[in-house]
Amino acid sequence: MWKEVLEHDTSLFLLLNGMHAPYWDHFTMLFTSKAPWGVMYATIFYVLCKHSRWKTALATVLAFVLLIVVSDQLTSSLLRPLFARPRPSREPALEGLVHLVDGRRGGAFGFPSAHAANTAALATFVILYFKQRALSAFFVAWMLVTCYTRVYLGVHYPGDLLAGMLVGALAGVGVYRAYRVFFPAIAPGEGSRALLVARIGLLTTLVIALYSLYCLFAR
Repeated sequence: MWKEVLEHDTSLFLLLNGMHAPYWDHFTMLFTSKAPWGVMYATIFYVLCKHSRWKTALATVLAFVLLIVVSDQLTSSLLRPLFARPRPSREPALEGLVHLVDGRRGGAFGFPSAHAANTAALATFVILYFKQRALSAFFVAWMLVTCYTRVYLGVHYPGDLLAGMLVGALAGVGVYRAYRVFFPAIAPGEGSRALLVARIGLLTTLVIALYSLYCLFAR
């Protein structure tokens, strides 16, 4: 049964990874990078600081940091060596079948995906903390697109991403509940300020899309 699951996972990966174009090479590489999202992360920090005292804001930021550390270490340091599943970009049986961008293959193992875990952890915590419908919708979309880029770039199977999202979501719920034990009365702040995070995220996506178009024609 497990063998059949892996075969279906590989087939779905080859289907999704096979749908590529020069424009999307640029877009996915930028979208999956950390640097373009720095402004959005800074905006989250700004919103936290605007509606709470600095000690509380600092504690909340530390909760975000703990969240990412937990999800990243669970995937990268604990589960990946345990399962030792090679990335599709490192699988000899798929050599020549995987579309890679700039020859980047990633590390040896890919199950579960740390990218998926980290984005799911952050999205889960943000959704539970702010409880703002539009912001929640943006972070769900951001998480799903980020996960898709990992398949497109050839460094993860869909199964890697599903497992990573599960780990991240559990980490997000766990850290959020622990946070609420110490800060049960902290309100999420004004909806307009929370929406600022979504607006910055959408603006970042637009910039990535336009810059990818520029890179396509500037070659």
